[in-house]
Amino acid sequence: MFDFVTQALIRFARQMVQSVMSGLMQQLNIVEEQALNPLKTIVQSVVGGVWRGKGADAFVEEVSSLAIPGVGQVMDQVRTFHGNLQRATEIMDQADADANRLVQGIADTFGNVF
Repeated sequence: MFDFVTQALIRFARQMVQSVMSGLMQQLNIVEEQALNPLKTIVQSVVGGVWRGKGADAFVEEVSSLAIPGVGQVMDQVRTFHGNLQRATEIMDQADADANRLVQGIADTFGNVF
């Protein structure tokens, strides 16, 4: 019974972490599609001559040096968090396997006593 409950809880936890990871990747795609790509398109339009002059140059510089790298940093943080969650899942799986081996070893050692 205990093993069944433990396995069910671990499966549930793994599913929750996988759900969070999936949501993170969806959010990453949204950031890229709705923030990064439009910023790049706007910069290319201005560079292509849609807007000229000192104001245009200053705008391109600000967007290129601040906004685009800032969005990139957000995306990097999401990727890092995703990787950390993946690693946490691997650690959880390893801990579960180690605990199962330990319990099995104890059961094998003392199984005949009881």
